[in-house]
Amino acid sequence: MSPFAGYDMPISYEGIEAEHNAVRHNVGVFDVSHMGEVHLHGDNATEAVNHIFCGDVAPLAPGQVVYGMLTNPSGGVVDDLLVYKFSDTSYLLVINAANIDKDLAWIRENVLPGTLVEDLCEVTAELAIQGPKAEETMLNVLGINCADLGFYTFKVVELPTGERALVSRTGYTGEDGFEFYAAESTVVDAWQKLMKAGVAPCGLGCRDTLRFEAGLPLYGNELTDDITPIMAGLRMFAKLDKAEFIGRDALVAQKAEGPKQRVIGLEIDGRAIARHGYDVLDMEGNKVGTITTGYHSISLDRNLAMALVDAAHAKLDTPLQVQVRRKVFPAKVIKKRFYTPNYKK
Repeated sequence: MSPFAGYDMPISYEGIEAEHNAVRHNVGVFDVSHMGEVHLHGDNATEAVNHIFCGDVAPLAPGQVVYGMLTNPSGGVVDDLLVYKFSDTSYLLVINAANIDKDLAWIRENVLPGTLVEDLCEVTAELAIQGPKAEETMLNVLGINCADLGFYTFKVVELPTGERALVSRTGYTGEDGFEFYAAESTVVDAWQKLMKAGVAPCGLGCRDTLRFEAGLPLYGNELTDDITPIMAGLRMFAKLDKAEFIGRDALVAQKAEGPKQRVIGLEIDGRAIARHGYDVLDMEGNKVGTITTGYHSISLDRNLAMALVDAAHAKLDTPLQVQVRRKVFPAKVIKKRFYTPNYKK
């Protein structure tokens, strides 16, 4: 257990490698009740969400989910999040636990008049059931048929107990899976059923190794107040053709000029593991960037990292070096989606 965002959170149960492999090859469950949930509703809710969100929720049909970011006026990221569309007048925003207070203040400060902001963080708990056997686990253990859910869609279901839950085909692992939102007692009951059925409980440790292999960003590492979606290689989630949103003009200018820094993938030769904050050097030994996340990949058995580097050194196959304590190890720029996700689309 370790403190995280005001919670005591499990780093691991059986061990990071065992839990990582359970999700890659079978099924695992994460208690992610620390995540934040905010309901925006009102006659102009669509315009209100689109004002603070770099994606575009207007074309979504009810029951669809979209990933994107809250951006600041300079184009940096306040937080990355999922937006669930119930209707043109009702949206659920799922935000990162470490940013709940900051995000709520930002949303309330910038929301358009007439839209209500409802904080559901303390009354909503969440499980993430992830892995190739997630769909059959949802049916056989929790009694929820998810075969009708496409990737990034959701539905509200009535459970055999009569309670209601929101279930979406989403996740943060690079595998097929579902996120299950409900009242605390309902989630505790679901967790206990999953444990009794032998589903592997998973902690924050493998949550990070799984998302890292799939090239998914972590706020505070690959996205920050100073790292824009364009710098992070997430341009597709910033809908610059929208009429307006906070940070749009800065992002349009950065796209036209080209960012001065980019988030890249690195493969590192040797046994060294590059950790967050380590220096990235050019071949002459000059610092050109910083590691944002680094691991020995469990699935791929390679030493890999993501890093924020000067744009001149971001091209694929560029040779670089990584400073690991007192030693320097050769590295090469590669695509940062190291592992090919197995989403059911």
